[in-house]
Amino acid sequence: MDIVLFDTISRGLLYPFTLTRPVADIRLGIYTIREFWEQYFQTDSYTITEDYLQHKFPSTSKNDVLLINASLMPTEEFLRQIFELKNGEALIQDDIILAGKTNTFDKWKMHEVNSTRFSVYKKLSVSLNFLTYPWQIFQWNDYAIRNDFTIITKDRRSVDISSTNQYNKRENIFVEEGANIYNSVINASTGPVYIGKNCEVMEGCLIRGPFAMLDGSILKMGSKVYGATTIGPGCVAGGEIKNSVLFGYTNKAHDGYLGDSVLGEWCNLGAGTSNSNLKNNAGEVKVWDKTTEEFLSIGLKCGLIMGDYSRSAINTSFNTGTIAGICCNIFGEGLMPKFIPDFCWGSKENKNYDLNKAFSDIHNWKQLKKHSLTEAERIILRHIYQHL
Repeated sequence: MDIVLFDTISRGLLYPFTLTRPVADIRLGIYTIREFWEQYFQTDSYTITEDYLQHKFPSTSKNDVLLINASLMPTEEFLRQIFELKNGEALIQDDIILAGKTNTFDKWKMHEVNSTRFSVYKKLSVSLNFLTYPWQIFQWNDYAIRNDFTIITKDRRSVDISSTNQYNKRENIFVEEGANIYNSVINASTGPVYIGKNCEVMEGCLIRGPFAMLDGSILKMGSKVYGATTIGPGCVAGGEIKNSVLFGYTNKAHDGYLGDSVLGEWCNLGAGTSNSNLKNNAGEVKVWDKTTEEFLSIGLKCGLIMGDYSRSAINTSFNTGTIAGICCNIFGEGLMPKFIPDFCWGSKENKNYDLNKAFSDIHNWKQLKKHSLTEAERIILRHIYQHL
């Protein structure tokens, strides 16, 4: 049986992250959503999403298929009930398809995951939460790290931690092979700490759980990291970070504050870049929603939401609740605007980043980490640029 993770029409509310990926490839906690399901079922997965993304994220399975709504947050009851599904049956909640099993799958489109595809519908006996907005990524990251930590460490043993470090609650710390941690302080009494393969925690770092650091990432000297923070694979992190998620291959390497924020892949924050995460009147933070073109009240704290391939100049100051799109080269005096559109060059001049220059610059950044811009990624970026 193959696993197919499907998007719905509400995927656009997760802008800017779903411009360049399916919902399944959003990182929340230690895993991406896809990695969670592949770990759970011990198999690869396929994707139903927007047509322009399918070349990079294919849906090729023709076997018996279990379809799962990629945006739902699974519970034990949901996991129990999907194992009871037979071919032609689906689980629903408030007329939303949560999961379904079929032996007639053949490259369905996103809009084709509907009531005509299944003959029997079962209502889930408990309510589920859905990842709907980008700020929920940092709001739910504490829960997700704790949950993923239990899964990823089950029946496994951590490698030893150097005696040069200070730490407490050793059972809440898991270190993978190849990781180097010296002369740092790890407080795991506030939540679990996971250090991935071949990571490096340089001297003088202060880490407070829950915290996750994925394969090949670096935490630079003297960093101060509060929970709940996730540093994705291939990142370089430093300065002061709190309750934030870096998807992967992103740099926040220097002094400056990043709090209650989410950065996509291949981003770079210049030295001294900081964000505000709390209004100076301690009031409700309002964030621009590109889908509805309205400001939405989301709570008391929100920092920077930045899409893939975007970068900021040194000493950039981001306002409370800022949304920056994909492929932005951000610079300018004073506080940045609260919404910075895709392919923006600067911040306030409303000038577009030339597409070919964007390709060249992204390629250069990826070369620094021994990666390259693929043709599938060029197709996606070209599609987005043509629909600005």
